[in-house]
Order: sequence, then structure tokens, then C-alpha cells
Amino acid sequence: MKKLLLVLSVAVGAGLAPTLAQAQTTPTPDTTRTQQAKPQLNTAPPGAPARQAPAPTPAPARGYELTTPTPTPAPVTPAPQPGVPADQPGTPVYRPNPNSPSGLEFPPGSRASEQPKPLRRYFVYSNFGLGLSSIYGLTQFSASIAPALGYRITEKLAIGPGLSYAYNSYSVQGGGRGIRTNSIGVKGFLQYIVYKDFFIHGEYEVTHAEVLFQDSQGYLYPGKLTVRTPLAGAGYRQRFSDRAAADIVLLYNFNGNGLDDIYGQPVIRFSFLFDIGR
Repeated sequence: MKKLLLVLSVAVGAGLAPTLAQAQTTPTPDTTRTQQAKPQLNTAPPGAPARQAPAPTPAPARGYELTTPTPTPAPVTPAPQPGVPADQPGTPVYRPNPNSPSGLEFPPGSRASEQPKPLRRYFVYSNFGLGLSSIYGLTQFSASIAPALGYRITEKLAIGPGLSYAYNSYSVQGGGRGIRTNSIGVKGFLQYIVYKDFFIHGEYEVTHAEVLFQDSQGYLYPGKLTVRTPLAGAGYRQRFSDRAAADIVLLYNFNGNGLDDIYGQPVIRFSFLFDIGR
């Protein structure tokens, strides 16, 4: 009887063993994967923009390095200092200049070299002249010197008085004895600068002169006479410095058609000018 029960138990155990082994090896299904994610409520205040996910950074191309641009700092305005007025809009501001000896850059027109030069009113004006003419069979050579003192009314207009001395030599064409005369007088002049160093010049001279007279037989001889000589023309000035200059002047002699002429026609003068005073 006991043997029969032992055989039955062994047979039943052998038949249940595969079923238990299969039950132990069967995987348990994962129920968490089948669950759906719960929806999240929008907790942002009304009117606020919805948050967006940041855009993905593109991958750099092969051979290049991705760099982040450096932000440019905003200009810093210096704080106002007590006792120093603030800069006004539209007003030029002059800052220290390292190239200037004093460290400051002066406004245009404030330097001493840029200031207008003072008008020197008085000047010495001396000239000497040469003339050559031919009239009535006579050849006349003349030389003169005439110092004067000038006064500038404006930068362009000047007047002044002066003295004059003239030497004349007359020779008869075809031979004969020459005649020499000397004359002295006073004059006044006017000069106006037209353009840069070009000017017009005029003079009126009254001279106690030696001139030629003719006797009843046709011979010429010197005699005394008061001669009035108007002259007018133009000239050019060459400056040597802010005080000294030289002029060349070509003048027409309005009294150059008679025996009482003491200068000839035309009259060429070389003048020297020197400013005096401050």
C-alpha cells in the first residue's frame, strides 16, 4: 500500500513540475508603458506669452568653430563734476590735446598768428624815376627822386605829401650843345589797391623848375618857371616783409607835350615803401 502511494506521488510531481516552471518564466506585463501622461495645467498669469522651447543650436560646419558674439559695452557718460558746467548741445567742446605744448587746443581764430594784423597808418614812400622822350628835334633824358610820407586812410587807400627833385639833359638831334637843368618841387600823391598787390597811382606836382626857352633867333636857353605836372598810372607791389615792399609804377605825364616838361613821356618809377610805427 505504501509503495502504491509513493508511486502516485512521484507521478503527480513529475506532471506538475513543467507547469510551475512555465509559470515562473512567463514575463509580467509592464503596465506603466500603457499609461498615458497626465495633461499639465497652464499656471501662467492671464495675458502672459506662452513659453516656447529654446531653438536648438545648429551644429557648426565641419572645419569651423562656433563662437558666441561679444556684446559691445554701452558708452559711459562721465558724471558731472561740481563747479564744472555741463556741455550744452550744439556747443563745440574743446578737449585737451596731447600734441599741443599746453595740452589744450584753442578754438580756430584765437591764436596770435591768426589775428588780423594791425593797420600801420604811416609809411615812408621814396621813389626814383627815369624818363626819355623826343620833341621838336630834342632828345630829353630825365631822372628824379621824390621822398614822401604816406598815411593810410584804410587798408587800400593811402595819401601823402612829398618833395621832388628832377634832373634833365637835353640834346639836339644831329649834334649841338646839350643843356642840363635842375628842378625842385612839392607834390601830393594818392594810391588805391585794386586787387591784391596791383594798385593805381596818381600825383600832382608843383615844381620850381628850370625849363627851356627860345629866343627870337631860335636858340634855346634854360630859364626859371613854375611847372604843374599831373601824373597817373598803375603799379605792382612786391613785399619783402610785413613792413617793407618795393613798387614799380608806370605813369602817364599829362604835361609831356611842351618845352616846360621836366619828366618826359612815359614816366617809370621804382619806389620803396617802409612802414613806421606800431
